[in-house]
Amino acid sequence: MKKAIVLLMITGLFSAFTACAQRPSPAAKVSETTTAGVKITIDYSQPAVKGRTIGKDIAPFGKVWRTGANEATWMEVSKDVKVEGKALKAGKYGIWTIPGEKEWTIIFNSKSNISGTEYNQASDVMRVVVKPGKSASFSERMTFKIAKTGVVSLIWGDHQVNFNVK
Repeated sequence: MKKAIVLLMITGLFSAFTACAQRPSPAAKVSETTTAGVKITIDYSQPAVKGRTIGKDIAPFGKVWRTGANEATWMEVSKDVKVEGKALKAGKYGIWTIPGEKEWTIIFNSKSNISGTEYNQASDVMRVVVKPGKSASFSERMTFKIAKTGVVSLIWGDHQVNFNVK
């Protein structure tokens, strides 16, 4: 009986350690219902800048980036919408980006419940290009915000990337 209890304790500790190891960056989720009645939800992990340079040391410019850490970041919209003027059906989408100094490409992918390293361009549903800006204040951890107007903002370091969901 004692051996069984010890074995259960060890298994439980191992499971807890494994779960923590899979998502070391804090998980975050943001949800907002816009004035147009669209519920937008984004689930992501929050990588930290840690003194590195965005575009060089992390989230390299010109390369597809998982837009977060660990599992793929995903966005769900409750109704058919337009993102930067392009039609997107109601549903759940993986979000990847191609960061750039003068523009960022936001990629909506049909695969959402996968590792952030499993990107497959063949599953892209839509891409939009937006201009990045400077955030009002430095954000150590990557954060998404959703305004009632439908403006979605990715804020990280001194970068802010907005895209409109209408």
